[in-house]
Amino acid sequence: MKCVDDFRLQFGKHELVPLMIGGMGVDISTADLALEVARLGGVGHLSDAMLPTVTDRRYKTKFVKEKTKQYKYNVENTDKSAVQFDLGQIAEATRVHVSRAMEAKRGSGMIFVNCMEKLTMNAPRETLRVRLHEALSAGIDGITLSAGLHLGSFGLMADHPRFHDAKLGIIVSSVRALQIFLRKNAKLNRLPDYIVVEGPLAGGHLGFGMDWAEYDLMTIFKEILEFLRAEKLEIPLIPAGGIFTGSDATAFLEAGAAGVQVATRFTATHECGLPEKIVQEYFKASEADVVVNTISPTGYPMRMLTGSPAIGAGIRPNCEAYGYLLDANGSCAYITAYNEQVALHPDAKKIVVMDKTCLCTHMRNFDCWTCGHYTYRLKDTTNRRADGSYQTLTAEHVFKDYQFSKDNKIALPAVEN
Repeated sequence: MKCVDDFRLQFGKHELVPLMIGGMGVDISTADLALEVARLGGVGHLSDAMLPTVTDRRYKTKFVKEKTKQYKYNVENTDKSAVQFDLGQIAEATRVHVSRAMEAKRGSGMIFVNCMEKLTMNAPRETLRVRLHEALSAGIDGITLSAGLHLGSFGLMADHPRFHDAKLGIIVSSVRALQIFLRKNAKLNRLPDYIVVEGPLAGGHLGFGMDWAEYDLMTIFKEILEFLRAEKLEIPLIPAGGIFTGSDATAFLEAGAAGVQVATRFTATHECGLPEKIVQEYFKASEADVVVNTISPTGYPMRMLTGSPAIGAGIRPNCEAYGYLLDANGSCAYITAYNEQVALHPDAKKIVVMDKTCLCTHMRNFDCWTCGHYTYRLKDTTNRRADGSYQTLTAEHVFKDYQFSKDNKIALPAVEN
């Protein structure tokens, strides 16, 4: 019987343990987590979601304070089109976060950055270009393009000196999405170095409609594998979403995957950015607590815990401070939903908005508890303490359990003193 360690993820001459840890924002996939995974020989991800906010917390920059001060006059205005990001500050935030991680990297693994196209920031093309270019300039090993089709993203990087040097990958959830991407980028003569095939059981935003339960990761993976073989394209495929044990991972590797991407079990580690109090909520979750809803302003369905404080929270839109989801016209679905409720309840001291949520504010405050489908199984991966709480794991323990476990077994950590 084989295990994950019997396989290797091959990027040219670079050989890695075939485990990639997903890029969970906002600062849930921390630099600490990415560095530990790289040390162990896998691929760790940084998330570039809301990086100015993250660097304020991590490195004591003052990007949010400066932006809030600049646009304070607009707080009561429903029109947010004037609220723009300073491209220089976006560049600096990206440079600081990525370069610090790359300078600290040890081991044979790699560190990639997960870049969301849906982070439109009131200037979709300009802000995306800056984020991509600065990550490359700061020495990132690779970039995973997520949350969107990214039809123009390769073109935005084509003039960068590292365009053919860094590993560039795309997340898709169907053959059709991959076909569109390849067709739109054919003239660049630059194929993706890897393709993450994300299934319907993944955490956070999903590349499916509310009919997500009708789809299956293995089926989608095999369809894409057959398509690549028919087109004689040798691009590593990395399935993701619902791969909870080493045996789950091995099944995909034996079916032709180059590696697997996992994330849910790493939310319960010390290196993850989630506060301990919230990690305990993940441990306590039952299957009924894990739901898919449509409250994200991005338009994508989102998987999260029902106890998330973000659900129904009617806070005033925080675009002057954040505004990461403002489209090219300065609009956001949450602003519309919020204003509708204010109009319906003009005298209410507290507004409840069920349709959408202020994703920027709640992700920043760890109040939007996005999660993978199998989060309810986290309690089975650790020890329960006498007080009823659960023992947090180390990233090394979880990584090695994936790497070496067989027969669907999960190794529990040593009991705390």
